[in-house]
Amino acid sequence: MKMSFAYSGRSQMVAPPGGSGATLSMLPNLTREQVSFDATLLNPLRFREAMSTLHDVVINDLRFKPRDKSAHDEWKKQQAAADRAIYQREYERAKKELAEQREANPPPAGFEALFEKTRKRYWDARFKLASLMSREDPALWRWLMPCDPVITVANDVVFFECFSADESSYGCLTVSRDAFGTSSDVKLGTTNVDYSWDLYHHFQALRSYRQTRFLIDPAGFEVRTASTEDYREEKIDLPDGWLRGFMTTQEAMSLPGISVRLSREAVYSVLAFLKRHKAKASPRAIRFELLPGRAPELVLEPWEQRIVSHGTTYDGPPTEPIRIWGARRLLVLARTLPLADHYEVRLVGTGLPSFWVAHLGEMHLTLGLSGWTSNDWTRGSSLDLLAPPAMITDDVFGRVAHTMQQQRSMTLTQLEQAIQSPAPVILAALRRLAFAGQVIHDLPNGVYRFRQVMPMALGPAQLGPENAELTSARQILVGGFAELLNTERMPRGVLLTGKVEHKPVELMVDLDGRIRRGKCVCGHFRQFGIRNGPCRHMIALRQLSAAPNPSPIGSSI
Repeated sequence: MKMSFAYSGRSQMVAPPGGSGATLSMLPNLTREQVSFDATLLNPLRFREAMSTLHDVVINDLRFKPRDKSAHDEWKKQQAAADRAIYQREYERAKKELAEQREANPPPAGFEALFEKTRKRYWDARFKLASLMSREDPALWRWLMPCDPVITVANDVVFFECFSADESSYGCLTVSRDAFGTSSDVKLGTTNVDYSWDLYHHFQALRSYRQTRFLIDPAGFEVRTASTEDYREEKIDLPDGWLRGFMTTQEAMSLPGISVRLSREAVYSVLAFLKRHKAKASPRAIRFELLPGRAPELVLEPWEQRIVSHGTTYDGPPTEPIRIWGARRLLVLARTLPLADHYEVRLVGTGLPSFWVAHLGEMHLTLGLSGWTSNDWTRGSSLDLLAPPAMITDDVFGRVAHTMQQQRSMTLTQLEQAIQSPAPVILAALRRLAFAGQVIHDLPNGVYRFRQVMPMALGPAQLGPENAELTSARQILVGGFAELLNTERMPRGVLLTGKVEHKPVELMVDLDGRIRRGKCVCGHFRQFGIRNGPCRHMIALRQLSAAPNPSPIGSSI
């Protein structure tokens, strides 16, 4: 998918001459709706560390990389070291002579014009290289040129969103409006902001003793012409799967899950141990052992290192141990440790995404991790199929979308009262809106927010076709190839057994209608289990148990 970005300059930290304050000016994308915000940062240090953590999420890439043998190659060239030393010495002598000649003879007339012409040639060549790289090596180009972050100005918060280079980590920094002084020139909406490595270094200059204003500069909308000196326009072709992964994140955040509160000391112990140790054998997971009324316990595999979160208590329902992988991605939270009050983890299930929320006073940093570092959200996974099925009519979906757009921020209870529909139906509509890039679930504040990640609603043309397992499940039901043999009520849910396409299938559904585990002999289940969503046979069996008529399955998710 091709995206257009246009900016009237560069985001930067501006310090007035002789003044004691500074302005962090972030320029919005001129191709999006007009968004602006201007207020004083009350806690610049906390904002600096949180934004730096978000930067670490963007550049995070822990995929396997082959061993670098450049040191060995360099060793083989050491025979030429003496010649290089002689060359360097002569080069320095000649450079010194040229410098003395330049002092005696100033640059000729027209030198500045020649310099500008040469610089333009350099940047033209650099842009051509970036275009070539985006076509020939998208993975390298994606690492070097991450997509500009998305920023949303809402009534009560300002939040930033980003997606990592390896498409396995999602970051969202939510800043309460209480973190700012009196704000002016506020226009609600969502846009991209110009972001660069230089801006990251500017963030490091934030200090508590120096007043800093945070500005989303709307002035660029008034001079959005190519004739403006600082105007620049970029067209970025997003890598395949990046956008789908971003949207699947929103779905995963809306799935029912278990919330676990962790102390800062427990998270520090996890990060410190992972920093000092690197697993050389499987399994490489974090195992959550949760008992109601007891302190949560985290076990780091394969060392079986047990870490107890003293001072917190798990008050959720009884559950079997939950394991998540790709733990080294948590190291990006290190900068939040001195500022965090506590942490909260939202667990969807074993091998499924997890969301870590750092509570930083008036700010909250949400780090979303896919099941595995290399098993990202973009491989056609359909995690929403694990949620309880619900019928969504076009009328209900339209009313939910319209209400969210009008109110911009609502809780599930408020939506139930406004739409007059049961919670499962509204949740299914919200998941569909989230996948279309229209809604985000704000986990720290417990609300759903209207947020357009793109100027338009996303569909199959941008995100790709429907999940193949769901399509095949519909065909199975229409053909009558599914049979429900037994339904057994259990203390924690319902155990379904049946035959689908002559294959034995077993499915455990909890009391809230969520798929917890299952068994099947098909290739999809043998390869993924339920990490990428249930297989076609499980989907068909669950739908058959909910409603014998297979026709509603297309609108039930």
